[in-house]
Amino acid sequence: MTASIRIGCGAGYSGDRIEPAVELAEQGRLDYLVFECLAERTIALAQLRKAHDPAAGYDPLLAERMRAVLPACAAGGVTIVTNMGAANPAAAAAVVRGVARELGLAGLPVAAITGDDVLDVVTGGGFTIDETGAPVESLGDALVSANAYIGAAPIVEALGQGARVVVTGRAADPSLFVGPLRHAFGWTADDWPLLGRATAVGHLLECAGQVTGGYFADPGRTDVAGLARLGFPIAEVAADGRAVVTKVPGSGGAVTIATCSEQLLYEIGDPAAYVTPDVVADFSGVELALDGADRVRVRGATGHPAPPTLKVALGHRDGFIGDGQISYGGSGAIARARLAATIVTERLRIVGVRPDALRCDLIGLDSLHGAARSGVHPEPYEVRLRVAARTRTRAEADRIGREVEALYTNGPYGGGGATAATREVLAIASTWVPRDRVSCRVSLEVA
Repeated sequence: MTASIRIGCGAGYSGDRIEPAVELAEQGRLDYLVFECLAERTIALAQLRKAHDPAAGYDPLLAERMRAVLPACAAGGVTIVTNMGAANPAAAAAVVRGVARELGLAGLPVAAITGDDVLDVVTGGGFTIDETGAPVESLGDALVSANAYIGAAPIVEALGQGARVVVTGRAADPSLFVGPLRHAFGWTADDWPLLGRATAVGHLLECAGQVTGGYFADPGRTDVAGLARLGFPIAEVAADGRAVVTKVPGSGGAVTIATCSEQLLYEIGDPAAYVTPDVVADFSGVELALDGADRVRVRGATGHPAPPTLKVALGHRDGFIGDGQISYGGSGAIARARLAATIVTERLRIVGVRPDALRCDLIGLDSLHGAARSGVHPEPYEVRLRVAARTRTRAEADRIGREVEALYTNGPYGGGGATAATREVLAIASTWVPRDRVSCRVSLEVA
């Protein structure tokens, strides 16, 4: 059995930087490199792209990332695991194989994991929307996607078949790390304490630069050096699940007890019961200790039996948002911006636009904390008005930006830099399905 492995995270979201992943591949002495690139809305948008083009629906940076890291990974024996397959893992795996051949890496085994798309299961299945209690069927034709959060088991299967690149759809974020750890150490699917420790490792690494100081940085309070060259994290994991979080020596950022503590609690409701497809992880007993510069030891996580159901992210169309922005500067900038907001609001009433929701914010003054706190600071010399409205139709949403642009010549004076945008709202809800209704498949092909 392997004594320990090194696993790195090369991306914490779909549009993340690529250079730190290359640094990991070339200098990280890794066994595994994970790219975690999915969010709830990301996969719903991918499903929309796939609906327009059956060959699309995977991460738009997939080919670019693979061209950047495959040579170093192949040379160093690094296995890649990623959820960049999004709505179309099979097509994504084909892209990876094509890039491998293009780079002279023919013979690379690439696995696609499918089965997380459960739209057929939840449609007409009597399931309930978690947030509202309404039946899933009430979404009707607005429902565009339903993807279950799958666990590590199919990743373990793919690695057991010899895959050097594993491409999944909506695998849960920590499961991308649990899979390689289970495979490397031979852990069983019901060793709950070990799976809890693996999930702690996955949760610490899954957001990439957040744990190496990126999200931690706050100038003057928590200064972090070298953010332009922020290094992404590595975990050195032992066969008993204990781990050290670190990064490539010389890279920017920092790995400290504080950065790891912050990330450990990120998006955690109950630290003693973090529900994942693999295990209900318990982080309440986690201990962090320094192990040198940019090295933090992690121990004390455990776990309890996995839940009988899997969470499903439901993507559905929910109207449109129209957005218009314009800047005002100089003396009286705030008064002119507020007059402009009043004008736009009145204009929408005159032309018959009745938005479901309307916001008029002065960016830099009250857009984050509201008007109640805007008066406690000195008046700024410049401000930007943003008018945003939620509407049922695209035509109504388009009108928001047009009315803001009309302020150029229709007053008040001094407006500039106007922009207008309209986007369809793709809302996310959730439901739960029995895990036996979700059947994953592993397809392994050689480049």
